[in-house]
Amino acid sequence: MIPVDAKNEIVEIELKDLLLKVMKMKNAKLRLSQACCAYVDGKIELSYSFSNDRNYDLITLRVKVDVDTKIPSISEIMPSAIYYENEMKELFGINIQMIAVDYHNKLYRIKKKAPMLPEEVREELEAKKAARKEELKKEALEKEGGNAELMAEEEEED
Repeated sequence: MIPVDAKNEIVEIELKDLLLKVMKMKNAKLRLSQACCAYVDGKIELSYSFSNDRNYDLITLRVKVDVDTKIPSISEIMPSAIYYENEMKELFGINIQMIAVDYHNKLYRIKKKAPMLPEEVREELEAKKAARKEELKKEALEKEGGNAELMAEEEEED
């Protein structure tokens, strides 16, 4: 029987504090019981819930971020987060960095990218990614072009 005085607490935290708070949960012998993601009021809400199996307390760490924010993975601290984070990454298109085992958007066999986001948000996110890819490509070509010019100058000196 679940004790009547078991707590169910949601703690809103800043992204910069996520890994430290997760480490504190692990050190307190709490287990990751669920992690989920939601698109609310133009932001992504990440919720990581931790259970205390001795007194049935449930503590949820909640982080609110922009859709294109880089999120550090908690999977090195809590290995069971691998599946939750791959799911959030694939279904919402969020940028979770350094997942211990990254399925690279192949956890589910779905054709649509980030199907849980509204269409206009998904399109905006794809446009930003494409622009960033072009920017990186341009920088690489400039570097390569600069190297080619330098090599040509060195050949002329010989």
